[in-house]
Amino acid sequence: MTLPASYVWRKGKLTLVVGLTGGIASGKSLVARIFSDLGAYIIDADRIVHNLLEPHQQTWSEVIAYFGTEILLPDQRIDRRKLGEIVFKDINKRTWLNSCLHPRVFASFSTEVKHLRESQPHAVIIFDAALLIETGYHKNMDKIIVVYTPRDQQVKRLAHRDDFTKEQAFDRIRSQMPLEDKIKYADYVIENTGTKQHTENQATAVFAELKKEAERTDCDGCLG
Repeated sequence: MTLPASYVWRKGKLTLVVGLTGGIASGKSLVARIFSDLGAYIIDADRIVHNLLEPHQQTWSEVIAYFGTEILLPDQRIDRRKLGEIVFKDINKRTWLNSCLHPRVFASFSTEVKHLRESQPHAVIIFDAALLIETGYHKNMDKIIVVYTPRDQQVKRLAHRDDFTKEQAFDRIRSQMPLEDKIKYADYVIENTGTKQHTENQATAVFAELKKEAERTDCDGCLG
């Protein structure tokens, strides 16, 4: 059997790289925390973006040059809510921002994975990225997990969590691929539609399967 391109052979162990995605307010962050508690190594695309947009970094400067200083807070940090309101209503500006951020996010992710493959060759690495499928970067993952929540629940959660109006919530949801379409790419679907315990039970079962695959040592013939 031929191994996927992202597998790396290290002393009989396999590094497994798993994409975790979903929609805004679908519960993806909850699932990521559960995986982290179970022992997965989480690489959070949003954390990488935060680092890239730190004041006076190159990416920060490019974003300010494009959108103007009106998106800045008094401490020179970017007001991400204000930036979001701009790009979710203007597809051209959203496209520009994505083209600025995504290649750098993926480059940072790749560097982090490279280090982990050397230090933790049997790890389950989870790449938590909302736009994983939209960007096509899901093709670099060994497995894909989609967290699913019905749209009406997404709207309610955004209204409660971020104090969005229904219109603001729908703007953000419509900017992403429908979850029903993302499921078509999934190896695993976790339905975050009930209790937290129900979601945790599903995530635990999925992680057990991932861990078993990452720790496989009987690989006779698997390098060809």
